[in-house]
Amino acid sequence: MRSQNVDRKSGMNMEIRKKKFLEMSSTARINAMRASSPTHIKSHPLALHHNVQQPSALDMFEQITNASKGKQIVMFMDYDGTLSPIVDDPDRAFMSDAMRATVRKLATCFPTAIVTGRCRDKVYSFVRLAELYYAGSHGMDIKGPSKNSKGGEAILFQPATQYLPIINEVYKALLVVTKDTPGATVENNKFCLSVHFRRVHENKWAELAKQVGSVLEAYPEFRLTQGRKVFEIRPTIKWDKGKALEFLLESLGYANCADVYPIYIGDDRTDEDAFKVLREMGQGSGILVSKIPKDTNASYLLQEPSEVMAFLRRLVDWKRLSLRKQFMLKSRLEGVKMSLPI
Repeated sequence: MRSQNVDRKSGMNMEIRKKKFLEMSSTARINAMRASSPTHIKSHPLALHHNVQQPSALDMFEQITNASKGKQIVMFMDYDGTLSPIVDDPDRAFMSDAMRATVRKLATCFPTAIVTGRCRDKVYSFVRLAELYYAGSHGMDIKGPSKNSKGGEAILFQPATQYLPIINEVYKALLVVTKDTPGATVENNKFCLSVHFRRVHENKWAELAKQVGSVLEAYPEFRLTQGRKVFEIRPTIKWDKGKALEFLLESLGYANCADVYPIYIGDDRTDEDAFKVLREMGQGSGILVSKIPKDTNASYLLQEPSEVMAFLRRLVDWKRLSLRKQFMLKSRLEGVKMSLPI
């Protein structure tokens, strides 16, 4: 009963937020869209890591690894803006070969998952690494390798399957109302939808927001949120990237475990749900990817995907060095035992 009440209250709050956005004036809408979608910045005080509360994850690398000693690191990463640069065309958000090679090495050292708002199949087509765990549609479509690190079968979890027919209906309606807005793109991410406006002229933003809102007024079972030049439409079920992180940890055998150290790296508002979970757990590290100051539940910062790659490479090198030291220590101990008289 309590769970039902929480879900009902959460759904009501989401609906109130959606209504507030739809009732905004055109000027207020544009200001909100600008605030969540900053333009490219060549230089910013954050580059020196002085004007924000969170320090650089690269500068604090030893602090992070010291906190993880004796624990199993599990890696979680967003895709767009984290492993690949933000681009105008979402269908061309390709990760570099260097980043792919880095993530492949990372997965040999730690269980590694990509948690994204994208369709799981789409992000897999970008990454092409079968050894990873993939949580698409903001964690509503989860699948792991055919054999996971614990020797079990592939994880497959889809908590919003009953919404598929309505999602397709909303998708078609959004295609109709946005077709005359140059640059607008509607992306079907299977269990959620995205309306991208990165290529839409700013004087059309308010009109586009109104068009999206007009469709969603007829679908109270969906919530509307905004990311980096994108509207996100999701079912109002109590599920998000934070829940996906918890589900994957449990599936890997680390539920309520003190010997695990999750690291989550992401750049979007939706990643805050995962950062918040880590704060509440009191374990692991949330790392925000951003060039500008933001309110965040993350503990550390990285500026862009190139810094993410540098951080991941340092993690791999640190893990391999740790394993080498352990092997050498074990060999010495065995040598000492063999030299002792019987």
